[in-house]
Amino acid sequence: MSGYGQEFTKGLWKENPVFRMVLGLCPLLAVTSTAINGIAMGLASTFVLVCSNTVVSSLRSIIPDKVRIPSFIIVIASFVTIVDLTMNAWAHQVHKTLGLFIPLIVVNCLILGRSEAFASRNPVLRSVIDGFGMGVGFTVALFLLGTVREIIGSGTFFGYPILGTAYTDVLVMILPPGAFLAMGVMLGAFNSLDRT
Repeated sequence: MSGYGQEFTKGLWKENPVFRMVLGLCPLLAVTSTAINGIAMGLASTFVLVCSNTVVSSLRSIIPDKVRIPSFIIVIASFVTIVDLTMNAWAHQVHKTLGLFIPLIVVNCLILGRSEAFASRNPVLRSVIDGFGMGVGFTVALFLLGTVREIIGSGTFFGYPILGTAYTDVLVMILPPGAFLAMGVMLGAFNSLDRT
């Protein structure tokens, strides 16, 4: 596999932000009560990650070391503002559901970490591919957790009932403790798959 292919796929499995590096857990645990919420937050984070990696990598040689972290945060905040306003205009119901967690993308350790650890040290194309791969891996993790919680918690998938009327909802799964339970089981499953 080419270097760029490996750069993209590492975010899906080998260095998955959630299941390998355990980053970005605040939005992961808070908004994944449904699959659609997971996808929406993942896409928003992916957009910010790709755009901020692009800008940070482009400006890496002119940003002084003393102000690099504040500079990265300003770049990230600019793209989060774009996402926030765009979602409010075009996907208002999802924006209302995700609420405060969209602006909190600014302080997501995954995005700042990729800016600091990767984009500030690599060329633009490699940084874009890294951001896209990490974003897709993050989105997949959010989607998986949201799907598990939605199906077990309310018997639905994307809001459509799939387990029939005889299914009794497991309310704890759509509440915060359910996020921790599902995440713990999924982390255990990924670790056991990695050992085989």
